[in-house]
Amino acid sequence: MSDEALSPVTDRFASLVRRGLATPLDIAQADRAWRLDGVRPEVYLRQTLRLSRTDLRQALADHYGLPPLAYDECLPVPEDLVLVADKAKGPGQGLWFPVCREHDLITFAVSAPDDPETVSEIEALFPGRPRRFMACLREEVIWYAQDFAWRDVLKGPVGGQRTAMAFWRNTMALWRTKLGCHRTNLAVGRTWLNIMRWSLGLIGIANTLLRVGHPAGYRWAPWLAIGFGLMLASYSMWSYLRQRHSMRHATDQSLVESTSAVLHFLEEYHFLDLPCPIENEPKRTMLGRLGDCLVNYSSITMPRGGYRERITLARERNVLAAQRTILACYRTLASRARTGLAFFRTGVTVLSLGLGLLTYFGLSPLSVLDGVLILAGAAMVVDGAAWYWPVRKEYTETPRCLWFDQDDD
Repeated sequence: MSDEALSPVTDRFASLVRRGLATPLDIAQADRAWRLDGVRPEVYLRQTLRLSRTDLRQALADHYGLPPLAYDECLPVPEDLVLVADKAKGPGQGLWFPVCREHDLITFAVSAPDDPETVSEIEALFPGRPRRFMACLREEVIWYAQDFAWRDVLKGPVGGQRTAMAFWRNTMALWRTKLGCHRTNLAVGRTWLNIMRWSLGLIGIANTLLRVGHPAGYRWAPWLAIGFGLMLASYSMWSYLRQRHSMRHATDQSLVESTSAVLHFLEEYHFLDLPCPIENEPKRTMLGRLGDCLVNYSSITMPRGGYRERITLARERNVLAAQRTILACYRTLASRARTGLAFFRTGVTVLSLGLGLLTYFGLSPLSVLDGVLILAGAAMVVDGAAWYWPVRKEYTETPRCLWFDQDDD
């Protein structure tokens, strides 16, 4: 496109002067920057006068007598129009791009409708088709060409990938939220465990006081402590069992399989066939192998020609979101193991206390309380083993984070 084919800068942006957004001197300097340094007039005016793209776009629309068109990444550009435009030179140069079709009428975003090369190229590619032009900034036309170009290995529009990848980011974020809720439920269970441990300890102390002798003046105090401890232990056990029942379907296997499912997009949008240099042997667990695929990657795909940088950044965000999802699953499994160990530790303590009291004081009517402690401790040991044993190997294969292990030099 030759400079002589276009209207002078002073004419194209004359409405800016009429609206008081620029002076004739500003327009003349923009024309000089374009002629001598190759700086686009709209870029010069936006950077020097802080004008918005809306004002510049409206100035072009006023000059050419066309309706303005702002860049919109959500436009449903027909596939056949994109395939035709992808073979032309004008879209890549920011001259024109087909953005819409209504019946047989094709709407074009054009930055220089008075350029004969633009008109002839459109006529050659879309012969005899009714068309409508809308004024658009050149950089926005280039955005259309970059986002809707048919250049990716997935045989689809480049910009359309961001919608699909945003969907997967939302899916991973939703799954991480569910994992966070699961960890919160585990923390609630450990809280009720602490209350149960305190109440059982209160029963054990009161039981001991009854056997060694009543405190002077407070003969009713041990019985009050036993009653309060039994009541509090019953309530905390009921609350914990209700919480436990709500998590009966969230097994360690289901957590890992669901995490693997939400990472399935990596097989379609990224290339994970590079060997992992950290481990010579593959991990034994599914989650460990998933972590090995991403442990060395911050961004898998490098920027390619013709792509806007945000396409590559969108892919990088997805990879980082996948890493966070895997680590969230590891944190959840570790939380299950921590819950199991907490129950196991408390169960052993309470069981030892009950057995110790029974052995030391022997059988008596108060041995019923010793039996309560023994049964409660055994139940905690069994429940803790049920929490810990299935996940004992999963969290031990957590991918090593190398970013913070490297020396500063």
